Amino acid sequence: MFSHTAFHKLVFVLALWCHCHGIMAQDRTITIDVQKEKGPMTTMFNKCIGAGRANEGLRADWQQQLKMLKRDCGFDYIRMHGLFNEDMAIYKNDRDGNPVYNYQYVDVLYDYILEIGMKPFVELGFMPPALASGDQTIFWWKGNVSPPNDYGKWADLIRNIVQHWTDRYGEEEVETWYFEVWNEPNLSPDFWTGTQEEYFKLYKYAAEAVKSVDVDYFVGGPATAGASWEPEMIAFCEDNQVPLDFISTHSYGVDVGFLDEFGGTGTVLSPNEWSVSQDVIQSRKEISESSKPDLELHYTEWSSSYTPADPFHDSYHSASFILNKMKQIGNAATSMSYWVFTDIFEEPGPRYTPFHGGFGLVNTQGIKKSAYHAYALMNKLGSIELENKDGKSFATTNRQGDVQLLFWDYTYTLPEETNNQDYYNQDHPAKTKNNVLVDLSGMPDGTYQLEVYKIGYKQNDPYSVYCQMGKPDQLSKKQVAFLKETSKGDPISTTLVQITDGKFTREYPFHENEVTLLSFKKL
Repeated sequence: MFSHTAFHKLVFVLALWCHCHGIMAQDRTITIDVQKEKGPMTTMFNKCIGAGRANEGLRADWQQQLKMLKRDCGFDYIRMHGLFNEDMAIYKNDRDGNPVYNYQYVDVLYDYILEIGMKPFVELGFMPPALASGDQTIFWWKGNVSPPNDYGKWADLIRNIVQHWTDRYGEEEVETWYFEVWNEPNLSPDFWTGTQEEYFKLYKYAAEAVKSVDVDYFVGGPATAGASWEPEMIAFCEDNQVPLDFISTHSYGVDVGFLDEFGGTGTVLSPNEWSVSQDVIQSRKEISESSKPDLELHYTEWSSSYTPADPFHDSYHSASFILNKMKQIGNAATSMSYWVFTDIFEEPGPRYTPFHGGFGLVNTQGIKKSAYHAYALMNKLGSIELENKDGKSFATTNRQGDVQLLFWDYTYTLPEETNNQDYYNQDHPAKTKNNVLVDLSGMPDGTYQLEVYKIGYKQNDPYSVYCQMGKPDQLSKKQVAFLKETSKGDPISTTLVQITDGKFTREYPFHENEVTLLSFKKL
């Protein structure tokens, strides 16, 4: 048998021989008949987006960025930690130990979210300090992760705040929200100092409190890391007649580890092309084989890695990674909530440089990363998906006769025995790939405005530009404006094309991890 090294040498020699004899690799062809519809295009990719913690949502720059995100990417819901944290001032006890509720801060936040056309995906956690049974906390902002010292008071808090939202926004509105109990309770003692049994008790009291306000409100969990506790959650709720409307869990594109606030362990992007996606598909399988096969499935956190100090998040490589996962997952999930929308994110405390590997689709200054544009381009797709055998593209149309083709290359580039922090923090020009031949048929004849959008190396790729600027620790106003200009997301070309006999055929040069959208608007 060949060794691993010998095999790669053989592949290299064969490729060189083919090149010398004029035998080139086959170009990729995407063949689409616009008349052949597959069905409604999934919108699970922009149903929900994550944010760090509730108190950060009171910042003006956070709110401005969220409004921009809603406009460009179309997200419907937003989920965040820390709703019951001390800095939201929701709960305390009076001198006699009686609860005192205060919703002034959360009203400001939720009023704004609704004002811009989004809705809260409510994470019920962490524990208010006055209600906590212990002093174990997580993150710089000290979220308390202990069980309640009084489950009755925990239920009363949930009931009271849900009633407040009902009074403020109306039953019809709140019936469209989701209520998720806690965050990653299987990571003990980091996110939950109790046991699985104690989490199920916490969930029971919370779920029944939500339903006591309105039986039609949506409640679920277990919001676990690594797609855990799903069958156990369903069995517990079935056996104990506890309300359960959806399953929620999390997955990240690395093979090991869960919590690394400062990126010190050296994250390694999984070489498994089906990372994350296989978890989602397995979750859907577990639900479909359970006693509650019709439950919604919400991945309320997902990303390429679990640390807010991973330069892959900033890199242009992230755009094709995101698109690859969304294509693989398809309709297996009800929502895939990317973690998170902004680098205004203080789990490890305030960050000191404008690009630091943060989770965000935009950095602290509001500069759109390549990952942002992946979502913005998906948001330009039509409502009807077309039949398509190509595994790295979406083809869509709409009732106005417009056609969209979004296609990409995903190439795993991380060298062996290297981690993300040592590799993606550098400037990496993209290598040339084979051309992509686009072959469309069945288009109604007439004139179309064709807009071409690109994401790739130095194309809506502010991080590569930032690297070539020498990675300044602080950015001047001019530098911020310059980086924003390099990543506006505008089409790289706009032309008129005449379609006759329903056909459009064109060849496009391509590079590693490049993304292209062709948007045909019928005139």
